[in-house]
Amino acid sequence: MSHIFEFFFGQYDDYTATDIVLEITAVIFGFLSVWFSKQNKIWVFPTGMISTAIFVYLLVKWELLGDMMINAYYFIMSIYGWYIWTRKVDDSHVTPISRMTLKEKQISICIFIATLFFVYAVYQICDKWTSWVAYVDTITTAVFFVGMWLMARRKLENWLFWIIGDMISVPLYFYKGFTFTSFQYLGFTFIAIFGYLAWKKNLNKSQTLTQTV
Repeated sequence: MSHIFEFFFGQYDDYTATDIVLEITAVIFGFLSVWFSKQNKIWVFPTGMISTAIFVYLLVKWELLGDMMINAYYFIMSIYGWYIWTRKVDDSHVTPISRMTLKEKQISICIFIATLFFVYAVYQICDKWTSWVAYVDTITTAVFFVGMWLMARRKLENWLFWIIGDMISVPLYFYKGFTFTSFQYLGFTFIAIFGYLAWKKNLNKSQTLTQTV
């Protein structure tokens, strides 16, 4: 039993109690954020902002630049998403769940490519190309940047990007030595799958109601 515990949590021997508590707190609020997103609730943004703010602090200490930029970007996009989700499209309705338009697909491709170049440049300038993790980190950063932008705009397809990014992040964070965060992304993967199904059901129901009116 002790060997199993050591395998999963041995890396925390060198961490301060404060950092461990902060990581667990960030994970809890991260779960709450994704759960509220699945439920299509506005609380996705304030809970997400608490989680990302803590992770930005921790990731700067851990010198994980790509991950830090993901969380800083999440924080900024949460402010944008909060506005979009509460903006009224008419006198009584806020921005609804919808599918990506052709223009949004094109913008998503541009965000993905631009993020790859940006993160590459940051790693290059900071001389952080020390292992294969940096390359995977660059790709996941680009995937999550697109996913967050689409979620802020309440697009169904945002969940597909979360699923891909989460599945990559589970073994990646475990390899980096952040077991709690790895477990978080494992949970995120399942929530994202159910989130996609829930949003798709909501969208189909809305389209049916629109057609019958």
